Amino acid sequence: MISASRPEHVLIVGSGIVGIACAHYLSKQGLKVTVIDRSTIAGACSHGNCGYICPSHVLPLTEPEALGTAFKSLFQPNAPFRVKPRFSPAMWNWMWQFARRCNHRQMLTAGVALKAILDSAMSEYRELLKSEPIECEWKETGLLYVLQTAKGMRAFAETDRMLTDHFGVSARRIDGSELANFEPALKDNLAGAFHYEGDASVRPDLLNSQWAELLKQRGVTFLENCELKHIEKAGGRIVRLHTSHGELEADRFVIATGAWSTRLGRVLECRIPIEPGKGYSVTMSRPDPCPRYPMLLPEHKVGVSPFDGGYRLGSMMEFCGYDESIPENRIAQLRSSAEPYLRSPSTNETQQTWYGWRPMTWDSLPIIGRTPRLENAFLATGHNMLGLSMATATGKLVAELVTHVSPHIDPLPYSPARFV
Repeated sequence: MISASRPEHVLIVGSGIVGIACAHYLSKQGLKVTVIDRSTIAGACSHGNCGYICPSHVLPLTEPEALGTAFKSLFQPNAPFRVKPRFSPAMWNWMWQFARRCNHRQMLTAGVALKAILDSAMSEYRELLKSEPIECEWKETGLLYVLQTAKGMRAFAETDRMLTDHFGVSARRIDGSELANFEPALKDNLAGAFHYEGDASVRPDLLNSQWAELLKQRGVTFLENCELKHIEKAGGRIVRLHTSHGELEADRFVIATGAWSTRLGRVLECRIPIEPGKGYSVTMSRPDPCPRYPMLLPEHKVGVSPFDGGYRLGSMMEFCGYDESIPENRIAQLRSSAEPYLRSPSTNETQQTWYGWRPMTWDSLPIIGRTPRLENAFLATGHNMLGLSMATATGKLVAELVTHVSPHIDPLPYSPARFV
């Protein structure tokens, strides 16, 4: 039941996986929900990612080694992690703030907050897909980290030990002699792998489309190709949105616009320090043999996603602004990076090439909660590379904050107020 103090209507800006999740949990509270998007439902970063739901990803990008990797990339145009030299005061300020946090203490602090929301999200996904008719190729087969070299195995063993000691997240170690029997699609000469059995995977476009369709059937309104033109405010509140579909009013507003969110910082009267981290993927027909397990290849920084009706390679982290190109060399790089590992690393039947802008924060934590100066505006953005993995917990937390229900996880680490 909705109390008299609770809003009757919530308007969500952004229909990616996070916006869809917010709509789900808000509508479960009995609220009227409208979702608008400047393009199509989940047509941006939520569409062509690798589909991992990975509680094992508790270590943030702000790890000590990241700073050196970023600096070297200035001189390496083909680096998987690349900072493109350009004049952008906002980006260089972001990089400075990011660099300040690339230390062991900050890494572990951020990891605690990431573990809380990732564990919650996994629990919510299991409940959602058990109770709702969403067919999205949900598979709890874990995530396999495959290493080509003995040096890579030693380095990753240290990472796994850190995850075990500090977060209770452990993998099953698979030595190279056992690996081909475990995953026949892999080559024989690999050093080994680490299998995080608690991870899962989905086909993200199916999850998005089926979940959104289910919400439509239950009364949630989706307005596609609805461009936000102006936010009208009065008395410390948002009054209405001016859009290409006309004026839209609501009691509460949730901004879930991913990498675009930073452009709304001034009108929302708060800092939203997000930089777009561009990634790519190529989806093709299934190779033979096709991997049984989704996997990451850390030494080449490539993700491999076997789907029932396709096969995807995805990677890269480019800080190059809002660049919309898909360079052929990046797609070729994805294909060639998988060659040292897989018997049949790719096929010639390309179904889709794709890019997406990940909403990267300088502390690797999402931005979730009420804006400091507008009492009816909430942010649900900044999920870095883990939007899919964190979506359900984010939606649940936003619904709790909007309806003044005691939050199921501590919201403080994700609060927009941390940037004031």
